[in-house]
Amino acid sequence: MLSYESARQFCGFQQGNMEVKIQLKATLASALFASTAIASGAFAADCPIKVGVLHSLSGSMAISETTLKDAMLMLVEQQNEKGGLLGCDLEAVVVDPASDWPLFAEKARELLTVQNVDVIFGNWTSVSRKSVLPVIEELNGLLFYPVQYEGEESSKNVFYTGAAPNQQAIPATDYFLDELGVEKFALLGTDYVYPRTTNSILESYLKSKGIAEEDIFVNYTPFGHSDWSKIVADVVALGADGKKVGVISTINGDANIGFYKELAAAGVSADDIPVVAFSVGEEELSGLDTSNLVGHLAAWNYFMSADTEENASFIEAWHAFIGDDARVTNDPMEAHYIGFNMWVNAVEAAGTTDVDAVRSEMYGQEFPNLTGGTAVMNVNHHLSKPVLIGEILDDGQFDIISQTEEVPGDAWTDFLPESAVLKSDWKDLGCGMYNTETETCVQLKSNY
Repeated sequence: MLSYESARQFCGFQQGNMEVKIQLKATLASALFASTAIASGAFAADCPIKVGVLHSLSGSMAISETTLKDAMLMLVEQQNEKGGLLGCDLEAVVVDPASDWPLFAEKARELLTVQNVDVIFGNWTSVSRKSVLPVIEELNGLLFYPVQYEGEESSKNVFYTGAAPNQQAIPATDYFLDELGVEKFALLGTDYVYPRTTNSILESYLKSKGIAEEDIFVNYTPFGHSDWSKIVADVVALGADGKKVGVISTINGDANIGFYKELAAAGVSADDIPVVAFSVGEEELSGLDTSNLVGHLAAWNYFMSADTEENASFIEAWHAFIGDDARVTNDPMEAHYIGFNMWVNAVEAAGTTDVDAVRSEMYGQEFPNLTGGTAVMNVNHHLSKPVLIGEILDDGQFDIISQTEEVPGDAWTDFLPESAVLKSDWKDLGCGMYNTETETCVQLKSNY
C-alpha cells in the first residue's frame, strides 16, 4: 500500500492545488482497495489454478509412481467437486519424466515456465528430487515430495511429506535389534543418493548400538537390477557362524521383483533371514506372488490395512475414482493426500497461490492422517507422523505389528557428526541449515 508521503511525491502534490488533491485521494483509495482485495483473495489467482504432477509414467519407476499420478488426479477432482479453490477450478498438468533424472529437471522447468503451474506434487527417488531442486529454487516454485528419503536436506521450496530416517529407517532397525534379535545386518540398496546416505546413517547407528563393522554387509545395485543370485548367496553366507542375519532393503523400483524371487528360490524365509523394506508397499506387492514373502516386513507411516474411518473413506473414494476395487493404496498416496489438503488450506488462509504467502501459512498446518491421529507440518518443512511396521500377508497386504505416536521428522540426523549440530527452521530463523554451535546459517552444499 502506498504511504501518504510517497503518494504526495508521486502526484506532485502542491499546497492549494485542488485537482492534485483529488488525484491523491483517488490514488490512495485505489491502493487501499487493491491491498484489501489481495488479502481477501479477490485478485489472488488466475483461473484455473494449475497443479503440476511430476511422476514417472514409464521406465523403471513407473511401477511405483503411476499410482501417485492417479492419486493426484483424484484429489484435484475431489477439490473441484467441493467448489474449487479461491473461486477457481483446479487443473492437473501431468508430465512424464520417464524415470530419467535429468528429464525431471526439464519437466519441472516446463511446468513452472511454460505451463505456469502454482504448485508441483511429484518425484519418488532422491536423485530425481536432487535434479529438480535447483530448478525449483531458481524459479521459486513449490514442491511437495511424498516419499521416504534420506534426510540431510531442507529447502524453503520443498515440503517433505514422506518419512525422514528417524521416522522409518531408525525405528525399523530398532525393531530388528530389540524384537528380532538380529546380530548381523545386510544393507542392500539401489545405487543412488537415498540408499547410500540412509545406509551411512544406519552404519553409524548400528555401531553406536554395539554392532561390529565386520557384521555389517553393504551392497548397491543399479536401477532395474535382475540377477540377485550371488548377492542373496552372500547374505545367506553371513549367517554361517550362527548369528541372526537381517536385511534392511533400500532397493527401489522393479528390481524388488527379482530380489524377492531369488530369496524364494534360495529357500530363504522370513524366519531364516527377515527383510525390512523401505520402498516396498502394497503397490509393489500387487505385482508379485507373495506366497513366499509372508512374514517379511516393511516400515512406513501408512498401510492400507489401517482400521480407521478415515482410511475406509479414502479407500472407498479411491476405488470409486479408479473404477477397480482391486487397486491398492499405499504410503506415498497418503503423503500426497496430507500434503495436498494442507496446501489447499494454506492457500485459503493466504488468499493467494503465491509461493511465499502459502509457505508462511503452511507452518503448523494440521490434517488428520489415515491411521489415526493428526499430521502436523513443522518449521523444518517435515511432518510429524506415526511410524508403522507391517508384516507381509499372503494377500499382499500388511499386518500392522507396531505403531508409534506421531514422530516429528528430522531434516538432519543425529547420527552423522556433521549433521548433529544442524537444525532447520524456516519460520523464525529463515534457515534450513542452521549451525547450533556457530549460531550461523550456512548454505547447503548440493550434490545434484
